[in-house]
Amino acid sequence: MPPINKTTVPHRTHDHPPGRTSEAPGAAPAAPATWSAARLALTAFFAVDGFLFAAWVVRIPDVRAQVAASHSALGLALLCVSAGAVATMPVVGRLCVRYGSRPVTVGSLTLLALAVPLPAHTHSVAALGAVLLLFGAGYGAANVAMNSAAVDLVAQLRRPVMPSFHAGYSLGGLLGAAVGGLLAGTLSTAWALALGGLLGLAVTAAAGVVLLRAPAAGPAPAARPAGGPVRPESPARHVRLLVLLLGLTALFTAYGEGALADWATLHLTDDVHASAGLAAAGYATYALAMTAGRVGGTWLSVRLGQRRLMLAGGLTAGGGMLLAALAPNVPAALGGFVLVGLGLANLFPLAIAQAGAAGGPQGVATASTLGYAGMLIGPPVIGFLADASSLPAALTTVAATSALAALLALAGGNRPRTARTRPDTPCDTPAA
Repeated sequence: MPPINKTTVPHRTHDHPPGRTSEAPGAAPAAPATWSAARLALTAFFAVDGFLFAAWVVRIPDVRAQVAASHSALGLALLCVSAGAVATMPVVGRLCVRYGSRPVTVGSLTLLALAVPLPAHTHSVAALGAVLLLFGAGYGAANVAMNSAAVDLVAQLRRPVMPSFHAGYSLGGLLGAAVGGLLAGTLSTAWALALGGLLGLAVTAAAGVVLLRAPAAGPAPAARPAGGPVRPESPARHVRLLVLLLGLTALFTAYGEGALADWATLHLTDDVHASAGLAAAGYATYALAMTAGRVGGTWLSVRLGQRRLMLAGGLTAGGGMLLAALAPNVPAALGGFVLVGLGLANLFPLAIAQAGAAGGPQGVATASTLGYAGMLIGPPVIGFLADASSLPAALTTVAATSALAALLALAGGNRPRTARTRPDTPCDTPAA
């Protein structure tokens, strides 16, 4: 392992005040650069991950027509994306422990970029499901590896910058959806996905060289060799419980994200009687609010502290969802969706960051798997409840899960402290 930069605070000691170095007086303190080459490269990985996923999503109707799938058959095929991701995530956590998160990130994004063009060349539902298993494996692997690498970089920078990586993902997704929509009438599905895959490979190659050459962060606590020093105040049982609580926070947050992705537009058209254009703009408003919340997430984490930001985010999202679900008119509903986007924006990235700080790559894998499960169960649960009562009533469950995520942030207040992060306090050094 490359030597740790001398300005980096050792992970398991507190011999010097946070944010200061152990150098002699008069030496340049020079904390790690806020926007280091590694951070820029990793942000590019998050962005291309969101871009590739959006490039596929906007072409789903074309692929469905190509394979002549019914709604139920297409649903089963799309489930293969989730199956591939969930099956891969725990394995990738172990690979990150063994080989390091950065090489696994490069390999995972390469697999995802290679898998993106494949659905355009399928001509049956079975073949589509098979290639979507591969696509899901690449997507799930990339998300665990990228987040694990990000957790290490957060510890190296000593700044709560995790939301900025997820802002990159959101921006990449918005760009992928916009470009895919603009090119839908001029490029075939095969050409569009092929070009998306080539772009993904190009970014992976360029950013991968930078990321692999950058000075490595110190290992996560869970990745230390067997027999290494163990903090008596951080027993394994406590760490596992903390990771589980953070994974449930990710699950409740992703439940709301998945539910809104599938049902927000329908709610605006059917229940609030918005026009089709306004309904589409309504979901875009929510997505833009979430992106803006993540762009400002580092600043808010520094000013408020991560636990307070998660608490405020969950409560804001809960109140916004109640407003959006029960709104009597379109402006009120749109305002509610803005609050939901701002509130949910930083819950998932901060939960993953804290799970990684506590449990290393395996902690990231556990929390990510639970979060992905929330994304899966949200849409069908909302549909079932809407049939049983009404869609507005069903959407109020998003308010409940957002409030639960806020309470779980409080429940994590007594978690064991490590020198990697101090989630309950503002960061020791100014943010970007």
